[in-house]
Amino acid sequence: MSEAPRETPPVDPLNPDDRFTSRSGGAEFTVGDFWAWAMADLRMNTARGMLVEYLVAKAVGAKASARVEWAPFDIEAPDGTRIEIKASGYSQSWGGKDSRPSYSFGSVFSDQYWDEVEGKYRWVDPANRVHVWVFALNTTRRSSPYEALNLDCWEFRVVPHVWLLDCGQKSAALSFFDRHGIEPVGWADLPEAIKNARLEHDRLRRAPEFG
Repeated sequence: MSEAPRETPPVDPLNPDDRFTSRSGGAEFTVGDFWAWAMADLRMNTARGMLVEYLVAKAVGAKASARVEWAPFDIEAPDGTRIEIKASGYSQSWGGKDSRPSYSFGSVFSDQYWDEVEGKYRWVDPANRVHVWVFALNTTRRSSPYEALNLDCWEFRVVPHVWLLDCGQKSAALSFFDRHGIEPVGWADLPEAIKNARLEHDRLRRAPEFG
């Protein structure tokens, strides 16, 4: 008889004051020290992406207390809306002029998700995997100090998942959103924009061409 699948034991959230330990001594540093070292430059693509997930989570009041690396979507709103998030910006951690913001979102076509309980990938209709996409842009230019923590320096383009899936693209520049009349919104307006995009996703999902 095969062993029943077991969930991964939960991990207690760390506190920035938690200290590293060693029986031989010398571990005079904390989790906060590590976070400051790893995330000192929030222009880095990895750090910027995680920051934006956090900003969206705070905007919608997500219940999850910590980011889950292998979740089948980035954020779940309290009403069950599943959200995927992408981030970009003009200012990058490497040198040079302002970059041209762009986004890659090949996962819009994904027909699998990771089942943590079963420990394997499961099939899913690409149209049902998530509801809404949020494309975040930090508008700080390289000629100015980078303001990752100033929410007024962020703008967000919110689109229904089924609409993006039907566009058939795996990447886009800002011109893509301009062509389709997708206007940016500020952080404070994210909850309403996400709510409206979810309603539009559900409407399109019921349309005859989507079954």
